[in-house]
Amino acid sequence: QLKSADRYLTAGDTLPFGGFELQVLATPGHTPGGLCFKVGNHVFTGDTLLPGKIGRLDLPGASPQQMLLSLHGQLLTLPDNTVVYPGHGPNTTIGAERVGNPYLRIR
Repeated sequence: QLKSADRYLTAGDTLPFGGFELQVLATPGHTPGGLCFKVGNHVFTGDTLLPGKIGRLDLPGASPQQMLLSLHGQLLTLPDNTVVYPGHGPNTTIGAERVGNPYLRIR
């Protein structure tokens, strides 16, 4: 049986995580309620940003327009040395993706 959420997260919220605080980034696109989590120079992107690609956009509720806004308005505003921990594949950096990810050239 699924439990109801204790708390709903929104952009700008912070969550304690060990000795750190995770900053919540709203990144809809792959899913309507997509979130990424940033701590210091690290960002956990789930299926929003993957090495050399982005998350699928053929799922119910996915939005290519929202994905572009999330990528360019949230993730690509981070410094190039920000380490990306994707939902699939190896770690990467914002700088490596800015240069080598063909999906990030779409506006």
